[in-house]
Amino acid sequence: MKVLVVGSGGREHAICWKLAQSPKVRSLYCAPGNAGIAQVANCVDVKATDVDGMVKWAKDNAMDFVVVAPDDPLALGMVDALEAAGIPAFGPRADAAIIEASKAFSKELMKKYRIPTAKYETFTDLSAALSYIEAQGAPIVVKADGLALGKGVVVAATVDEAKTAAREMMEGKKLGESGSTVVIEECMTGPEVTVLAFADGEHVRPMPASQDHKRAYNGNQGPNTGGMGAISPPPQYTPDVAERCMDEIFLPTIQALKAEGRPFKGVIYFGLMITPDGPKVVEYNARFGDPECQTVLSLLDSDLLDIFTACREGTLDKVDCRWKNSAACCLVLASGGYPADYKKGYPISGLDEAGKSAIVFHAGTAEKDGHIVTNGGRVLGVTALGSTLDEAIANAYAAAKPISFTDMHFRTDIGHAF
Repeated sequence: MKVLVVGSGGREHAICWKLAQSPKVRSLYCAPGNAGIAQVANCVDVKATDVDGMVKWAKDNAMDFVVVAPDDPLALGMVDALEAAGIPAFGPRADAAIIEASKAFSKELMKKYRIPTAKYETFTDLSAALSYIEAQGAPIVVKADGLALGKGVVVAATVDEAKTAAREMMEGKKLGESGSTVVIEECMTGPEVTVLAFADGEHVRPMPASQDHKRAYNGNQGPNTGGMGAISPPPQYTPDVAERCMDEIFLPTIQALKAEGRPFKGVIYFGLMITPDGPKVVEYNARFGDPECQTVLSLLDSDLLDIFTACREGTLDKVDCRWKNSAACCLVLASGGYPADYKKGYPISGLDEAGKSAIVFHAGTAEKDGHIVTNGGRVLGVTALGSTLDEAIANAYAAAKPISFTDMHFRTDIGHAF
């Protein structure tokens, strides 16, 4: 089969890396890709959000299957457009991807179908939002309704901080139209875990649980990022918690979307908080998380293309999903200044040495004059396995040691911060 993957980050590198292992994949392409992806796939110069351009390229080049990985093209209806053109595609259609594209929609869905989540209210009027914050007090969470590259959530420790966040989103348009509507919710307590799951509209197959580290600095300090590292499995996700999540969250969510006439086919991301009252949903995403994807796919022992095909065809209950009996850790190496301003174009050294003992997934890289250089905030995801979680973490840090580039920044407490 000729397969195209849409996207350009570490998540897409992990997907391409795993698909390249399938004997069914004859030719692999990625649009637009990056310097690391170019080592396992043919990179195509089409923007991930260019729906018409992507459909045209896929059609002109006779793609047999397209994997739409990032949130934006899913929300824009790229899967719908590909299928309409007769090209089989993996990922939810726009009417199901709305569970990520609109936090207000997802909260209403959870309320309607009694899926456990934080108490909340939705606002389009700033003064009403400020009054609600004043009445509720802090800590409190302010979320932009729309997509915001992982930066649309503020966990405010004070009332003033929450009001500032609401003003910046709704009045200052800090996040563009994504912040025109905000969801304000209670601040839940407990460890956070992520469970990614394959879904075919009817059935759901959870992957091993993982734990992302969102804050920029050690000790979970500093601003939220797209993720500075991830581990799998997190110790807090016990078999009892897993059973409750399946019964109270995973299956009810898939059934709710089906009942709403929005069957979800693809990867659904369950962001969970293990509260004193049990697991609750923090957020949904309509695709693999990043860097959780790198961590979890490194543990997959089955053919990823078979699973993707089963999700699309509604046969997920019949496909083989095997996982290594190991732990995994992904350490993100970022540009200095990330998630705020940072410079690009610095040469990266040590990649070959690191690759001898780990998988080095490229997130923000490019090739310039024959050298790999930095080209984003999150640059690399060094991913290693181990027989125990501590061993996997130690292996990831050891593998990352030879890598260097100007102003390289990473956390030193991945796996030990919760």
